[in-house]
Amino acid sequence: MSDIPSKPIPPADASCAEYWFRCAAGELCVQRCDVCGHLQHYPRTLCTQCQGNQLTLVAASGSGRVRSFTVIRRAVSAAFEPDVPYVVALIELQEGPTMMANVVNCEPERVAIGLAVKVVFEARGDALQIPQFEPL
Repeated sequence: MSDIPSKPIPPADASCAEYWFRCAAGELCVQRCDVCGHLQHYPRTLCTQCQGNQLTLVAASGSGRVRSFTVIRRAVSAAFEPDVPYVVALIELQEGPTMMANVVNCEPERVAIGLAVKVVFEARGDALQIPQFEPL
């Protein structure tokens, strides 16, 4: 048994349960407002554009570009120490919304603004898959 603590699990409630279920199946989704058509990420109870409450999860391509990033060289907790250094980035999805995720499977020095990336999933716990991105 490892002495390294587990990475945290994101909180899940009714508004995002389907999102995490679909991530566990290897599918990245964004939310579409059925009133105005706006796409947003992360799942919410209201549209950030029109405040409509008729929202549907739709499959995203999983492709995007690094919009901004930072290299973490000092872990925020012991659970992340094996990953140091690691990249936390804002990823602009092909569909438009921006999400925060790690850029993985490459040296931090390779990450640059505009880098084309695709989604991959990191297992956490028994059934959770966290979206991360790697260079194309």
